[in-house]
Amino acid sequence: MPTPPELTSTSTPLTALAQWSALESHCKELRTTHLRDLFKSDPSRAQALSVDGPDGLFMDYSKQRVTATTMQLLLDLANARGLRSRIDAMFRGEKINVTEQRAVLHVALRAPRGTQILVDGVNVVPAVHEVLDQMSRFADAVRSGEWTGATGKRIRTVINIGIGGSDLGPAMAADALRAYSTNEISFRFVSNVDATDFAEKTRGCDPSETLFIVCSKTFTTLETMTNATTARAWLLAGLATVGRASPAAVAKHFVAVSTNAHKVAEFGIDTTNMFGFWDWVGGRYSMDSAIGLSTMIAIGPAGFREMLSGFHQMDEHFRTTPFAMNLPVIMALVGIWNSNFLGSQTLAVLPYDQYLDRFSAYLQQLEMESNGKHVALDGSRVTWETCPSVWGQPGTNGQHAFYQMIHQGTRLVPCDFIAFCEPLHPLGVHQDLLIANVFAQAEALAFGKTLHEVETEGSPAWLAPHRQFDGNRPSTLLLAPKLTPARLGSLIALYEHKVFVQGTLWGVNSFDQWGVELGKVLAQRIIPELSGNAPTPAHDASTQQLIARYRAARGR
Repeated sequence: MPTPPELTSTSTPLTALAQWSALESHCKELRTTHLRDLFKSDPSRAQALSVDGPDGLFMDYSKQRVTATTMQLLLDLANARGLRSRIDAMFRGEKINVTEQRAVLHVALRAPRGTQILVDGVNVVPAVHEVLDQMSRFADAVRSGEWTGATGKRIRTVINIGIGGSDLGPAMAADALRAYSTNEISFRFVSNVDATDFAEKTRGCDPSETLFIVCSKTFTTLETMTNATTARAWLLAGLATVGRASPAAVAKHFVAVSTNAHKVAEFGIDTTNMFGFWDWVGGRYSMDSAIGLSTMIAIGPAGFREMLSGFHQMDEHFRTTPFAMNLPVIMALVGIWNSNFLGSQTLAVLPYDQYLDRFSAYLQQLEMESNGKHVALDGSRVTWETCPSVWGQPGTNGQHAFYQMIHQGTRLVPCDFIAFCEPLHPLGVHQDLLIANVFAQAEALAFGKTLHEVETEGSPAWLAPHRQFDGNRPSTLLLAPKLTPARLGSLIALYEHKVFVQGTLWGVNSFDQWGVELGKVLAQRIIPELSGNAPTPAHDASTQQLIARYRAARGR
């Protein structure tokens, strides 16, 4: 399949560009410069390397190991890689997902009514709002108690069944927006094909008060449909105890987010309650589509649309703001600097808000499935590093777990700190203590403590090296007034567009995921071999040994 020439910014390999060479030379000059010296030599550094974004989102990247020269050289690289034209192509609905010949239009999911975004000559925005309106009617019916189960009881538990993007986004949002969620309904998420996940998530649930949302575009995803089939059996077994276990009962307790009407109906779901989405929405970019139905039920249609407005504000900021003041662009370029020039291999995302407990896990898929690639758009093998490993957990818990390695370990770990000024639960001094910790961690990472400072404090000579902190550890701090649905949307869109920018510079397709396919294909082959219903396995010796041991343990 030929790559459209307008989608490859240059035929010159990334590392052969003059702008890349300029950055390498600059890095040699800057590598031994400490953040202490950068701040001392430039009193205006903090203000110069900070940016205000939409809805009060403030980004301070002055504690990154960059200078104004670094940022200009990175901007030169972005321009050389055709970033501006690539952004315009995405927003125009061009098929920039070249390996699957699809448009990439998660931005259309949050476009206001009346916006025009064309795919193959058709404006897709009206269809987006038709689905949003359908979702709103259904969410209102469930929230009000108008929608009831087969026995006439209102729904008290909503269980989302999906995996990957059909799980991580809604599950993250359920935690992140719990302060805005209805108290009448609890929300649970089943993704793992391990039966323990289903058993634990349905523990204590009343089948007559449970609604399942099955999220699978094709309605054939192995893990999702296995769990959905188990859920249907669980429901019917529970309803049998009250004499209501008819096939028609399934339609009162299951809805689908899918495009496969035949499979949905075959399962027993009324296709009236099938919520569609489109092939120009990748799974990891889909939480603001119908995949977010559980989110809409939780926070209500108005809250969901508020979240969409936050997404859209960041979309417009990304689309229209000059690169030098553009939050996603700056964050992406700093990440390129850390990964490709300073040699970091990971990124720690550290939200100082307990509601963002799942945010790092969500970003793992967004970043690593998008840019964890070794092949460029033109099919050639890349010869530069691409996506770092993304990890983290909320502070202050992480401080008592892995911050030791970040502060004094041998590996460079850039950090994204996320914090909010106003607490959602104003209890005593908690918020001041929380914010003091995040500010202190960023300060300590940047400036450390010299051996002389430790000795001056009175530490004995033998102990002083253990208490020394090198500092010069880079971090960015994102600060916003308060966690709201809109700000969550802005925050997610910030990282979505950051991923896009980095994929553009690295020259990879951020919107396919061929790397997940091989293991899935092999698993389908191994399944019948485990039960003994297939010929003798033809695998490597290790895999054959493992299959044999499993079969023996199961008496097969």
